[in-house]
Amino acid sequence: MDAGQLKTAVDKLAKEIKAQMSDPENTLFVGIQQGGVVVADGIIQALQQLDPAMKIQYGQLDITFYRDDIRNAILAPDKMNLPFSIENKTVILIDDVLFTGRTIKAALDALLDYGRPAKVQLCVLVDRKEHRQFPIQADFTGITLETTKTDKIKLLNGEAVLLQ
Repeated sequence: MDAGQLKTAVDKLAKEIKAQMSDPENTLFVGIQQGGVVVADGIIQALQQLDPAMKIQYGQLDITFYRDDIRNAILAPDKMNLPFSIENKTVILIDDVLFTGRTIKAALDALLDYGRPAKVQLCVLVDRKEHRQFPIQADFTGITLETTKTDKIKLLNGEAVLLQ
């Protein structure tokens, strides 16, 4: 995905989210560090362009210490910023790539330490559906790609790049 295709996918996601939002005042947006925050920033910007009057509550979630692979490496934590209560709210969790589902499981574990949302929806830029290890699926998907298990997808310089 070049920068133009990435923007088109992010704009599409913003439109889908806005169309399905039944209660914007009780909807929170949470980007998963690091790639999810990049995607979330774009979605928030697109939502504000669609509806400048919309009040958007947006935070970033660090899942470093919730990952099941932390035992294999020393990881530096990312920025955590949830400046609102998630209690009884709809949380739209945003990530860049949905692969095995392990990141999303860690994000759900971290999120539940901050309260009990009424609902959690998942928004991803790229879904690599065929490699799931947990029964997790996205509510909002930019694109679905068929990849091999060893392929890597990264956001680099405003583009989504498949590294083989």
